[in-house]
Amino acid sequence: MQTNFPLKSIFVALITILALANGALAADGALTPELVGQIRGSLELDTQSRALYNAITNNDVNELALNRDLLRRHNELYSHKIKARGITNQKSSGRCWLFAGLNLMRPHVIEKHKLNSFEFSQNYLAFWDKMEKANTFLEHMIDFRDRDVLDREVEILLRDPIPDGGWWEYVVALIKKYGVVPKDIMPETKSSEKTDMMNRLVGRKLRADAIKIRELAGYGGSVDSLRAEKQKMLGEAYRMLVLNLGEPPVEFQWRYEEKDSTVAALKTYTPNSFFDEFVNIDLDEYVSVFNDPAKELGKHYQVRLSRNIYDGRDIDYVTVESDALKEMAAKSVLADQPVWFSCDVGKDQDGKDGIMASDIYDYGSLYDVDFDMTKAQRTLYRESSPNHAMVFVGVDIKDDKPVKWLVENSWGTERGSGGYWALYDSWFDSHVFEIIVQKQFMPRKILEMYDQPVVVVPPWDPMFEMMR
Repeated sequence: MQTNFPLKSIFVALITILALANGALAADGALTPELVGQIRGSLELDTQSRALYNAITNNDVNELALNRDLLRRHNELYSHKIKARGITNQKSSGRCWLFAGLNLMRPHVIEKHKLNSFEFSQNYLAFWDKMEKANTFLEHMIDFRDRDVLDREVEILLRDPIPDGGWWEYVVALIKKYGVVPKDIMPETKSSEKTDMMNRLVGRKLRADAIKIRELAGYGGSVDSLRAEKQKMLGEAYRMLVLNLGEPPVEFQWRYEEKDSTVAALKTYTPNSFFDEFVNIDLDEYVSVFNDPAKELGKHYQVRLSRNIYDGRDIDYVTVESDALKEMAAKSVLADQPVWFSCDVGKDQDGKDGIMASDIYDYGSLYDVDFDMTKAQRTLYRESSPNHAMVFVGVDIKDDKPVKWLVENSWGTERGSGGYWALYDSWFDSHVFEIIVQKQFMPRKILEMYDQPVVVVPPWDPMFEMMR
């Protein structure tokens, strides 16, 4: 009688024989031929799995996993919206924190001066951010001149000398020192909209400067002599930035048109006087509050080496429950005060329809695997971290609780719903990490947390990847 053995069974048997012959040579824990054979043998593509195989290999996974029931229930109705006019576009740059920071102030300026629209120059502050980061990098190289180049903090600094990333605190520090200007005074350039090549070349120059600083220090150079060299290095960095971004104004003339077509008189400003006269917001009234469940709640933290301005201060924050963030954010939005927030934008968001919901994609059912992790586990195991900043400009309240938020993004009008996103309450819990809110909307017990001594957090903490 003739027996027909399935080809797959023959293959598994051969693999097993080879494994037994070579098993003595394999290290413990290796992916041995025997283990490969067992894994292959465990795979069974039944009719349903074959259909999934065909579907996944021929389609976008997000399209297959999209939750149609959620999409059907979705609406763009909000119980309260702040009047925000115009969507900004950071394009191919990592300046979300800066766009969000300036967008937080924009409705106030438009309302105060009765404007149809207004936009700050993001390029102006981005220029000074790059200069300050260059100076901070070189000063750290002087400070750490005696450390091994493979020291972990030195390595963190060398990884990206002038990154695009940042936080609300950077916005405040830059405005206090350099003021602001309207967009038409220092408009975007090709390099401001697509920063990778500029960053790469200026970063390369700064790393070469770091080598020189360490060599001079090795020859016994004093701190004063190293700083004299640093001044020359910064002059070269300034020139490279000017060639890419333009030179920031020291003084400028500007006028504007109000809603009733009245044109204001031409006036001369400095960037600082423009902020004082035209914007006039007390930036010290805004405070950073986190939900980082991987750390002890109710504590005051500070991130080492997190400043963008060397003579500024490192980022500090307190961490509380997610519901406390929602309560403060809702109070602010209902008072027509936009809220800057940071989040993990790479998870559970549909850019086509502008929806952020924790169950927008059902990957678990599609692959028949368990992806479950807590928020704390996701951050500690590098699955999630804050990587984008946006602004809350609306909220939908039901039964005295927010059910979804209107988000103003800085990705232009082609993405989302005309540049806006609907952020559902479940997404807030899972992926929102920080809000910036005025003190008037904060409970006293949270404000008092800032009176505690700081717990210093290292610069490689997963919460602070956005700085890089």
